[in-house]
Amino acid sequence: MIGFIIAGLVIGALARLIKPGKQSLGILATLLLGLAGSVIGGVIANLLGTGDIWELNILGFIVAVIASVLLIGVAEAIASSRHKTAH
Repeated sequence: MIGFIIAGLVIGALARLIKPGKQSLGILATLLLGLAGSVIGGVIANLLGTGDIWELNILGFIVAVIASVLLIGVAEAIASSRHKTAH
């Protein structure tokens, strides 16, 4: 479980580095979205039969990074739209 959390944190950091442009999310939000991306990657890898959800494998890692980039993009879009409507 601790390994899963550490992998999620690394995936969140990688996703933030991969996503272009200025990012307004805090580090905690980025790390939580990295954890969510790890779960998504593990589930998809499990559905494809490449391993268990808690098992780190290449396909699960790649899908987790992609999912995290997408999650960060969605979260930033939501945050910026809320910020614009508040003004």
